Amino acid sequence: MVAQQPLRVVRCGGSTLSGARAAFSADAKYLLCASGDYVKVYSTATEECVHVLQGHTNLVTGIQLNPQNHMQLYSCSLDGTIKLWDFTDGILIKTFVVGYKLFAFYTLAGSEDSVFTIIPKKNEDSLDSFQLVSVKLPKTPDQEVEAKELSLILDDIGQSPKCTAFGREGEYVASVRGLHLLVCFFKKKKVNRFPLSATSRKGTNNYFTCVACHPKEDCIASGHKDGKIRLWRNFNHKREYTFSTLHWHHDVVMDLAFSVEGTSLLSGGVESVLVQWRDGSDCKKEFLPRLGSTIEYISASPDGTFYCTSHTENKITIIHSNLRVSAVIQGLVKGSDVKTGLVVDPRTKALVLNGKPGHLQFYCLQTDKQLYNLDIVQQEYIHQVGLNQVDLVKAAFSARGSWLATVEQREEKETELELQMKLWNYDEQTQSFTLNTRINMPHEDHVTALCFRDTDELEDGTPTLVTAGKDGRFKVWVLVDDSDSEKQSMGWSCDFVGSYHNYPATNCCFSEDGSLLAVSFEETVTVWNSDTWDLICTFCHPPGKIQNLCFGRLSCSKYLLGTTDNGFLCCWNLLSCALEWSAQLNVMVLQPDPLSENIAAVSRLLEGSDLFVFKPNEPKPFCIQRNVCRERIQWAVFIPRDVPESIGSEKHQWLSRSQLYFLTGTQDLLTFSTKSTEERLTPSSKQLAVEESLPMTPFYLLLGKHRHQQQSKENADLGTAVDQSHLAQDSPAIKELLHTPAHVLPSASFLCSIFINSMLISKENKSAREAVDEVEMDSEKAEDESDEDLELTEMEQDINPTEFLGEITQTKLSKSQEKQLRKIRRMDYSWVAAL
Repeated sequence: MVAQQPLRVVRCGGSTLSGARAAFSADAKYLLCASGDYVKVYSTATEECVHVLQGHTNLVTGIQLNPQNHMQLYSCSLDGTIKLWDFTDGILIKTFVVGYKLFAFYTLAGSEDSVFTIIPKKNEDSLDSFQLVSVKLPKTPDQEVEAKELSLILDDIGQSPKCTAFGREGEYVASVRGLHLLVCFFKKKKVNRFPLSATSRKGTNNYFTCVACHPKEDCIASGHKDGKIRLWRNFNHKREYTFSTLHWHHDVVMDLAFSVEGTSLLSGGVESVLVQWRDGSDCKKEFLPRLGSTIEYISASPDGTFYCTSHTENKITIIHSNLRVSAVIQGLVKGSDVKTGLVVDPRTKALVLNGKPGHLQFYCLQTDKQLYNLDIVQQEYIHQVGLNQVDLVKAAFSARGSWLATVEQREEKETELELQMKLWNYDEQTQSFTLNTRINMPHEDHVTALCFRDTDELEDGTPTLVTAGKDGRFKVWVLVDDSDSEKQSMGWSCDFVGSYHNYPATNCCFSEDGSLLAVSFEETVTVWNSDTWDLICTFCHPPGKIQNLCFGRLSCSKYLLGTTDNGFLCCWNLLSCALEWSAQLNVMVLQPDPLSENIAAVSRLLEGSDLFVFKPNEPKPFCIQRNVCRERIQWAVFIPRDVPESIGSEKHQWLSRSQLYFLTGTQDLLTFSTKSTEERLTPSSKQLAVEESLPMTPFYLLLGKHRHQQQSKENADLGTAVDQSHLAQDSPAIKELLHTPAHVLPSASFLCSIFINSMLISKENKSAREAVDEVEMDSEKAEDESDEDLELTEMEQDINPTEFLGEITQTKLSKSQEKQLRKIRRMDYSWVAAL
């Protein structure tokens, strides 16, 4: 019996890449960045994710290269641990348990056994005051050790890692908070405090936002809320200090960073422009504009060849030192709200949702990368607080992805509403969507839902779109031929307008075959014939405004399901026009699987969110997952798999053909998995890529892959269906030897016997054909013991007639035919010579 794997909730992407300052490897070949509770290793040349370092149980807040070994990486997290990684191989080396929430992390080349981190003050529940402490890392062989020896460096500092920086060769540390700059000198053991006034004579805001220290000189750069940058010098004296001012940014300076040699200072802010100040001069500055969104962090590579900027739209831009963009690593764009919900592109199986303002983002779930952006609004976005701009609120695809419908709105006041619906056609030549029809004010009030008829692309069907609005109407839009003598064109126009007692229409959906349309009007569900647009029946039980609506599929297509705002999940039978069953679960999300009868419902009863998977014909759910996550699940979607996955547990078979993804309130993208952690972190595709890249060496020949290729070629030439033997490259011992780094492998004497045994072919793996031949040989020897027959049997062992005939004919002889052939060969044909 196969052991059932537990169903786990895993983060599959969407985590922010700008949560902490990114770091380059020593040779600048890799970029390391925090992504939720992971650390991701990207190639700076290909933008591909090479490794995902998983081990933390909470948000990663800081990463730094190990100054003693540049092939290793330190990471700290809110889970109170510091982890040491071999990032080139993706292996966790050691875990140091500190016991406090860690908000920032720093290392110094001169401190071999100590690191620095920011923790909250002891015995204080509020997170308003923090401390910079030194943590001594014990040198013990254990993989998990406690690091409880802490030394206080600075008290009452800011939480952000931008607000603390270490100076030249670690001689001092500078920290800013509010209107004060603190400089702590380690050798002198003194702290100098430099205050600023809240506002100057010109009314500027002098509050500190970030700080950076020159790597070669005694110079500190500080950023301020009014956009100014101050360069502090001679700060080892409390009263004789000086500072100069650089000013270009019109708003807050978000981050500062010096180049490796200190010849340039980099600054960034809300203008999405990277500014390079050379030699600390206001006259020598260069710009890299149009980086897309606010710059959160700036980093420089140790060899000085690259810079990188982390942005609020979950993007990292890798920039050459000559201020030219080299690569862009784009994650899931997180906006203020996902108004379009989660939609699946039928062509690419990509996840489609709100991206940058006025854009739809197409996001690949397999690679955790954005495929492309589609500009829907086609207007320049103005970064101004309080300005009402055009929002993208609805999106829907047709069944095969040939049409895309979007709705955008702008609301200045309650009485001033601008609506626009656009229909986009997919162009096979350009491989992109092109605007086909623009409809101004499709409804008099907000559009609440829109959906295509699934059969709109069949030969006998016309593409049909239905929209519902708060104006009490639902409208049917069809594709019509607008061609004339001069130009051939197709466009969309309104074909039917329906209503029900002028109640606001809230939801709409088509049945699987497209013959029925269900539209909800507040507390009432109406069912319409999609051919004649006649009202067939209505449902209204139990009372409550309808929140979600969907039809059953396949064998459950006779059911209609809906959820109400008072927590009821209702299932109506369309044949009997009666309520089949109902349950009070406080369902927030209702999502049907397009490839099966299964329906997923997410409810929120207490603190956590619960998942119920059921079939409409059975009111009892066959899968219940409690406490899926603590946060509120806003959206969910089933995405069909390219290849059905084999799942041992019958309880989790609903995940075999489609995978369920859901988006939380913090816009983390989560999914369910029955795979172990090792299987998820080492996908077979990456293992295959490693094996394919091996050079043709004697060690490569041990894999046996060339034998598999040669044998496949021979079988194709001979046309025989010879069973393939268990080749050596499938051995777990060889895979373990190839994919495990040498410094963590057991001794060679321990691996030798396992490795050699894996190369041997056991008797059990012999082909069935050879076993049949041996049985026949023994039976022939028992029947005839004469010397002539023995000699004949030996000859048969040397020359197998079936193998000889196999070169001529492609028909394999049966067992009885082979036995009859041998009897013929034993007959005496000497009488033929007398003729």
